[in-house]
Amino acid sequence: MSSIEYALDVRVPIRVAYNQWTQFETFPEFMEGVESVKQLSDTRNAWQAEIAGVRREFETEITEQRPDEKVAWRTVGPPHHGGIVTFRHIDATTTRVTLQMEYDPEGFVETAGDWLQLVRMRVQGDLRRFKDFIETRGGETGAWRGEVPPPATGTAPPVTGMPRPPGSPPMGT
Repeated sequence: MSSIEYALDVRVPIRVAYNQWTQFETFPEFMEGVESVKQLSDTRNAWQAEIAGVRREFETEITEQRPDEKVAWRTVGPPHHGGIVTFRHIDATTTRVTLQMEYDPEGFVETAGDWLQLVRMRVQGDLRRFKDFIETRGGETGAWRGEVPPPATGTAPPVTGMPRPPGSPPMGT
């Protein structure tokens, strides 16, 4: 397993930074190599991306989420990775966004990309583009303020949060 940690300050209030991060379907606008993210449910997303020159389709699940604090995820099946993004109040107009991620490169190409620090550079670039994206907009494109408690040992995480009207789309849309 390889790991990455990167933090930067964004010039928006914590609520704005967090709210934008919950809009997974906008990730292709600032994440290099991410072609699409489709919200399947409050806790599941389907991704299409290019990782170290290899096209991948995979699903992720949110394993813990607390408004204005953190979003944690892991993949469901290969490629194996997971992590947490935390949000820390610096002042009324600045938020520190920290990403911690662990991933397991598959095959020669991904292992070489990992060794050359290409994944680390891509993640750092993605966070810098997120900063530019949200600061330029000045506001979030949407929000989901629900909470996903950490999973109990051996069980799937239950979802709690703000109710939505029947027939409304899942978060991120």
